[in-house]
Amino acid sequence: MLYPTLFNDSIFDDLMNFQFPKFPDFDEVDRKLYGKHAPHVMKTDVHDKEDHFEVYIDLPGFKKDEIQLQLENGYLTVSASKNLEEDDKTEKGKIIRQERYVGSMQRSFYVGKNVTEEDVKAKFEDGVLKLNVPKKEAIKIPEKKIISIEG
Repeated sequence: MLYPTLFNDSIFDDLMNFQFPKFPDFDEVDRKLYGKHAPHVMKTDVHDKEDHFEVYIDLPGFKKDEIQLQLENGYLTVSASKNLEEDDKTEKGKIIRQERYVGSMQRSFYVGKNVTEEDVKAKFEDGVLKLNVPKKEAIKIPEKKIISIEG
């Protein structure tokens, strides 16, 4: 079914995107930190190679020293933090509108308990963090043998 358009925009967009009243400040935390594009923060691609995984995480606007990697209990956590500027005036002039992301975010991936910090290779270039995580099989525990008791 075709819907009428006005200036190449559907006239029903405003009706379908109506925001029902919510509790005050509920669900506003993400909006304050990430802006209206909260679902698109830390976009990640994972490629399954023969002996490893390649993970690409978009972190535009971050510097290498603002990104941390931590491996604990088989979970690889990627954290990025950008400081908030409290003043509304910088050396570039008074800020009238600020749309660039500031704040912190993190994302975790289960890589297995056999992967160590030395196994994970990381490279940050052009706003993209590239991780190389090897595939390691779990150490096989020998089967318990039952000893029969005579008598």
